[in-house]
Amino acid sequence: MSGVTLALVGAGLRGRSYARHALSAGTGRVVAVAEPDPYRRETTATEFGIAPEHVYADWSDLAAAGRLADAVIIATQDRLHTGPAVRLADLGYHILLEKPMATSEREASEIADAARRNGIMLAVCHVLRYTPYTRTLKRLLGDGRIGRLVSVQHLEPVGWWHHAHSFVRGNWRREDTSAPMLLTKSCHDIDWLVHLFGETPAKISSFGNLTHFRAEERPPGAADRCVGCSIEPDCPYSAKRLYLGCLGDPGREFWPLSAVTEKHTEADVLEALRTGPYGRCVYACDNTVVDHQVVNMEFPGGATCSFTMSAFTPMEHRRTRLLGTHGYIDGDGHTLRLVDFRTGGEESIDGRTGSGPSAADGHGGGDEALTDAFLAAVSTGDPTLLSSDAAASLATHRVVWAAERARTTNTVVHLDSLGAM
Repeated sequence: MSGVTLALVGAGLRGRSYARHALSAGTGRVVAVAEPDPYRRETTATEFGIAPEHVYADWSDLAAAGRLADAVIIATQDRLHTGPAVRLADLGYHILLEKPMATSEREASEIADAARRNGIMLAVCHVLRYTPYTRTLKRLLGDGRIGRLVSVQHLEPVGWWHHAHSFVRGNWRREDTSAPMLLTKSCHDIDWLVHLFGETPAKISSFGNLTHFRAEERPPGAADRCVGCSIEPDCPYSAKRLYLGCLGDPGREFWPLSAVTEKHTEADVLEALRTGPYGRCVYACDNTVVDHQVVNMEFPGGATCSFTMSAFTPMEHRRTRLLGTHGYIDGDGHTLRLVDFRTGGEESIDGRTGSGPSAADGHGGGDEALTDAFLAAVSTGDPTLLSSDAAASLATHRVVWAAERARTTNTVVHLDSLGAM
């Protein structure tokens, strides 16, 4: 598989993570890059040894050069996925596409149509599908260890500081410039839950709000920025504490600190907090996405699922309780506790997930496993090595849009009435 060549469109944290794993694993090599930021473009070209003639400021210039590689990693900002995905599919590139597919159903459908008509493999980066933990859980369900799956309770603990970083101060803070929280963050979880049930839901309801990160919640005496704020030392959302605390830790310097500044010194971090978006008070930002949400789903066979996303947690692995006719499973991202109703026996099963839940940790091994599966599929021409294709990813994205419709209209949405599944 060392012959798999890759183009990289978007050399941010996510794109470079996939590319670095391909290189370190010896399964792929990056031969072209398109990245508008000059610093990232230059450092990426140097890191991967990309020839100068294949270093581009814009994806359209890369596309104009024809097909330069076997496959492409598309990791641009969410609203910029559709153009490169459709054009590069038309050129015959296989595509590893960062989630979400797109920020509207129409554009996601365009991407799926492009993959189908060109006969290319397209894998959306739903990395939770690929973790050892998920594979173990799917095997237990498939083996009937708890009988028929009847109900699931699932929590996505976003983490108080992570929410402040990405969804209050960061790029995903506004629906009008990015997308709803359920799409940008939790499409992972909706996709994962559909994967566990093996079918898409028939009915969905949802509730959620932006409750805390608002001007009305601003404490007395808070300044517009953490640098120079008199109450900053006691604030749980202190940018100084968070980002200065990353210095000296390679994993945390890669993420979240590199989103704030590429220069990892105390002076550079403080300057970024004085002038950039990540130093703003969380109660004085322009964020609009929800900070907590619940989604309830009913599946065609009558099974139900409740999903909760909350900012007000530690940042840790998802927690899931799966209730079956013959037993139940409690999972914390590491270990699966299985209780068998027939015998009364209890078993603790190692999910073999050694790493943490964050981007810096590779999402519990999912980033690496997805990259490996994609490159193996491209190398062998075998799409069955991928857990989902463009059509399956479009279907789970449609569940997210249905849930958002339910939330914003205060209705129960019947997915079959949308013609979405």
